Amino acid sequence: MINQHQITVTAMAIPITVTYLTAGTGTPLLLLHGLGDSAQAWERVMPMLAREHTVYALDLPGFGNSDKPNVNYSPDFFMAFVAAFLDALGIERVGVVGNSLGGLIAIRLALAAPSRVSALALISSAGLGREINITMRILTLPTVEIMLATWNRTFIGAWQWATALSLTLFAYPTRISQSWLGQIYRMALTPGYAEATVATARSTTTLDGQRDSVIMLDELPHLQMPTLVIWGMGDRVLPSHHAAAAMQRLPDGQLLLVPDCGHIPHVECAERVGPALQRFFTEHTAADVPMFSPAA
Repeated sequence: MINQHQITVTAMAIPITVTYLTAGTGTPLLLLHGLGDSAQAWERVMPMLAREHTVYALDLPGFGNSDKPNVNYSPDFFMAFVAAFLDALGIERVGVVGNSLGGLIAIRLALAAPSRVSALALISSAGLGREINITMRILTLPTVEIMLATWNRTFIGAWQWATALSLTLFAYPTRISQSWLGQIYRMALTPGYAEATVATARSTTTLDGQRDSVIMLDELPHLQMPTLVIWGMGDRVLPSHHAAAAMQRLPDGQLLLVPDCGHIPHVECAERVGPALQRFFTEHTAADVPMFSPAA
């Protein structure tokens, strides 16, 4: 069973109420979604991971059902918030899974607090090369924030955003479910969502690609924890050769390339990605003893 909770966390002196999902009992796993997405992206793999773990899937600030304050949505902000979230729940050591933006946050957390991250899984992670889809680069243009925020508040605009984003994220349109489209559509209508999406994109990306400040390749040799890199071979957002670049630098890396799958393989190809994550974290977090239960 997947349960939903809320908690107020203060990071960088800003109190923010966020929503998160939990499932299972065991060693803790934290799941971090990508730009424009929410914790619901993990619902297909959570039951598999929950067999041996307490799984936490967080709606990052600005997304899902979490608060969408007017803040600097930078990688440093997200990393500080995730660390504060773990503190608030009393989680000292955790396995972390991050997709896209969530992968970048996971890398930065693991570098800042390596003793806190027992194992790491990076799914089509940002921060592993300059190339990025033109749609993400367009989000950094001046006036896009105002235009998108205004358009997304209309039913037609929100539906167009949900459709366009989904067509970018999935390799095959036939795999886009109505429930998936519906949750993106509802989120697009939420005040603050468009602003947070654009602000986050601008903090990580320019018209030329991902910013130098977020490309973490030179830092990867410092990640001593086991790291699983997962990439969809049909990813339209970030090219799969970023996975090879990461593997050349990770001291303890494993690679899973998923054929015929796009930028969110944990959604589009959950039947392949879920078991791989389960095996990896069961092997590499078994020695961690859980000292808490999910918050009520």
